[in-house]
Amino acid sequence: MRRIGRRDIVAAILIALLAGAVFTSSPLQTQQGLSLDILTALRGKIIGDRRDPATSPVVVVAIDGETYDTPPFKGSPTQTWTREIGRVLGSITEGGAKVIGFDVIFPSSIEQSEIPFGEASFGSRVTGFDRDYLIALRRLSDGGKLVLGEILSNDHPDRPDRAQQLAVKNNVRALNVHTDPDDVIRRMPLSFSIDGKPVPAMAVELAARALGVKPETDPTGVTNLSGYAIPSAVPNTLTLNFRGLGRDVPAYSFADLRACVEKGDVDFFRRAFEGKIVLLGTILNFDDRKLTSMRLAGGYDGTSTARCALPAPASTARQARNAVAGVFVHATAVRNLLEHDAVTELGAPWRPALTILFAAIVAGAACLLAPTGAAITWLALTIAYTAVAVSTFAHAIALPLTEPTLASLAALAMMIGYRFVLADRDERFLRKSFALYLAPEVIETMVASGKMPALGGEIRNVTMFFSDLSGFSSIAETMTPGELVTLMNEYLSAMTDIIEGHGGYVDKYIGDSIVAMFGAPADDPAHARNAVRAALKCHERLAELNAGHPAFAGHGLSHRIGLNSGEAVVGNIGSRRRFNYTVMSDTVNVASRLEGANKYYGTAIMASEATVAQTGDTFAWRELDAIRVMGRGEAIRVFEPLAETGAETAAQAKVAAAYAEGLTCWRAREFAKATDAFERMAESDPASALFSKRARVFASSPPPSDWTPVNTLEGK
Repeated sequence: MRRIGRRDIVAAILIALLAGAVFTSSPLQTQQGLSLDILTALRGKIIGDRRDPATSPVVVVAIDGETYDTPPFKGSPTQTWTREIGRVLGSITEGGAKVIGFDVIFPSSIEQSEIPFGEASFGSRVTGFDRDYLIALRRLSDGGKLVLGEILSNDHPDRPDRAQQLAVKNNVRALNVHTDPDDVIRRMPLSFSIDGKPVPAMAVELAARALGVKPETDPTGVTNLSGYAIPSAVPNTLTLNFRGLGRDVPAYSFADLRACVEKGDVDFFRRAFEGKIVLLGTILNFDDRKLTSMRLAGGYDGTSTARCALPAPASTARQARNAVAGVFVHATAVRNLLEHDAVTELGAPWRPALTILFAAIVAGAACLLAPTGAAITWLALTIAYTAVAVSTFAHAIALPLTEPTLASLAALAMMIGYRFVLADRDERFLRKSFALYLAPEVIETMVASGKMPALGGEIRNVTMFFSDLSGFSSIAETMTPGELVTLMNEYLSAMTDIIEGHGGYVDKYIGDSIVAMFGAPADDPAHARNAVRAALKCHERLAELNAGHPAFAGHGLSHRIGLNSGEAVVGNIGSRRRFNYTVMSDTVNVASRLEGANKYYGTAIMASEATVAQTGDTFAWRELDAIRVMGRGEAIRVFEPLAETGAETAAQAKVAAAYAEGLTCWRAREFAKATDAFERMAESDPASALFSKRARVFASSPPPSDWTPVNTLEGK
């Protein structure tokens, strides 16, 4: 996770505002409709609809394909069906239907036909054909049981013929629908202005008659129906809630009902229509098909019902289709009104605010995380938010879905682009600069810490690591160039892996020597401890290579390691055209001298008192001596790390104890006692042998009174 600055925060906010504004703007208003389509599909797939269609307050009487194929309708023009329609409507009303609405329009009568038939027109020959139908319309209309439909249009209005209008005394309501810019029906108008007065739409009129009330509009423009304030995201509309995807509305074939009238089965009409609102409409494959918010889920033309007189067609199972019969759009609107189940959509300012908030969260994630992590975060948030949106949609509340999803995706892309072009330029430069000579995990730690090395140099507290193979020149003389390269590659690779694995940075290779530092370029408060651990591990690894690697066989390689901690200048140092990331200071020089000092004491690892102080009680140490190295006047106490605290062997502890006793006597000028202490371990410990020899000399020939127990080393 990267650190972020004020500029990043400002960029994330601006990107979120821009993405939110774009995806909730008017040109992209179709996204709002797409949200409804997706929510409808997901709810239908995940939750479904457990309602029994028999409980639906609305039923459909369908002029369907079966009707067109069944006598007496087969081969007959629809204008000749009016008598039978009147008979069926009468039986439905007698069965207890509350109100009947027409989603079919008969704009002309067969009595108006001017086609010549003999010496007169055909219409004059059948004068009175519609009398029974018109009487039925008048009777139902007078009882408040019938509403005919019409299509309002300035150019091509579609209305029932004049005789039907007179019969129902203008009980005619508009069937017009509200179509979104993408030609999808997601909302239904509540009323229309006719002659300057609001007139309820068909669905509102049917619901109002069933409830025995009249719709009212308050001063804010909200339409109320029997105490239900109809939610309107778009003014004067109802957002349709296709909870059952059309399967929640029973559909009866008109052909079967006509046969039922012939059969005289009054009970069937009572069971089917008592207390129901009835819509007469068409269910045909070629006529009045509507795209709705069920288009992604697949809508159904109602659900099949019990039959009265005719056998069911060979295939009665209704298939899901992206477009449904228009009558079910009106049926859904009526049911939404009666059950107070219309969809409530978030409007301004909540819709843009939620979109911007979602985009801001994703932009923040893209600012903090790597692109892959940010993309995973976006996906996880989108899935979680979608689950919440589907859950609320089950309660008829539609949260915006596509706008937050797309806006956050755009914010993700823009934030990644911002980081690539502006914010991460320095980071990419550093990654590229260190890629070939720094471990990937160290690079990541360096970047995450936010402490980037200043180009040109900066002061850092580091631990220097110097190593060199003992007597390697003489060994190299006995090897072919190929053997030498193989040996060195294996050795340097093994040591480098250990150094980098402990957070170190290899500055350079000088022949068989390794110069490394801990604490830069990656900030590491435990650099001294990691350097000591790396040194111990390198010494252990070299022993393993000598014992088991073919390239090392017979050479018995050994190395010396010097460690020193302190402040140093680190950075890109060199000429204007060529530079390296390296380190310079007295801390570096001392570490180099300590590496060489190992050969005086016969040790493999030597660390300064500064390094020991920074490691605390992590390791078991043996103090070797106080020395003065070439080029430095101040004495340095030097130590040998034995192992992690508590992990030293009994032999190491025994040698360290004897050595500490001898060193104490040495510094107290008790050279005879020092000789005895050092000699106890002189055979197995080169450092003890060195001090034993020195103490023996001073025991026989004491140094002057101004002598100090500091060993001045000559050479490097």
